[in-house]
Amino acid sequence: MAQITAQLVKDLREKTGAGMMDCKTALSETNAEFEAAIDWLRKKGLSQAAKKSSRIAAEGLVGVATVGNAGAVIEINAETDFVARNVLFQDFVDSAAKIALEVKGDIEVLKTKPHPGESRTVADQLTHLIATIGENMAIRRAAALAVDKGVVTSYIHTAIRPGLGKIGVLVALESTGDTEKLNALGKQIAMHVAAAQPQFLSTDLVDNASLEREKAIYRDQAIAAGKTPEIADKMVGGRIRKYYEEVVLLEQPYVMDDKSKVSQVIEQAGKDIGAPIKLSGFVRFALGEGIQKKEEDFAAEVAAVSGIKA
Repeated sequence: MAQITAQLVKDLREKTGAGMMDCKTALSETNAEFEAAIDWLRKKGLSQAAKKSSRIAAEGLVGVATVGNAGAVIEINAETDFVARNVLFQDFVDSAAKIALEVKGDIEVLKTKPHPGESRTVADQLTHLIATIGENMAIRRAAALAVDKGVVTSYIHTAIRPGLGKIGVLVALESTGDTEKLNALGKQIAMHVAAAQPQFLSTDLVDNASLEREKAIYRDQAIAAGKTPEIADKMVGGRIRKYYEEVVLLEQPYVMDDKSKVSQVIEQAGKDIGAPIKLSGFVRFALGEGIQKKEEDFAAEVAAVSGIKA
């Protein structure tokens, strides 16, 4: 059996929100297979992992930049929130977002571009900033959206200044309709994305592995509740529809009017402006998602409570 370390228990607890000893049991039952342990906890009703995004455990800023029918979003990390309040760092993220728009979200190209007002590249400017502020930083990721006709709209949640904050969203709408009305709609949908955290644009884009995993979990839960395999299979269909409403943007209840799906809101908006509207893409960056801070004391606590090797 693979070794179950305190760090592995810690990672599983932070990923699932389940209790420490439940995480240890899950790992024991699954030969320390991390993803299998998540599924084990969910089947036992001990985790809501699929409904939660990863815990934010990194600092810095998310920046957005848009011009007409194109937009970009970038995440630049630092060690502490103190740096996020530093004007030099804010200016750097703002400039980097604009350059990300120019290079269509290609980070490697972005790093080679001249930094505005300096004789350095973006990468060299970041190195200079690290030396100046005295804290490690990194350009983590960037993405861009564009449409031939229509708009790309951005939204920043918890903005500390225009275009900079903790959560950044881009929404691309294809249409020949009025630009001002499209931007207003795009802003509302971007706010929805920030709040509802969709994972996929449409049901046909849900990857098969994720779908089959959900079906297996729902079926096992139904059988564990005493249902026959035939009834369990029928129940899976209803649960998958509910799953789509949770993770697929076009199927989600619209946060500003939960009586309508996002797809219905877009269809009605197209009728109102006299031109069809297609939601062709979205991007949502939440600062630090998927990154975990090093917490030596917590790992020691896990080891002490669970009696396993740190």
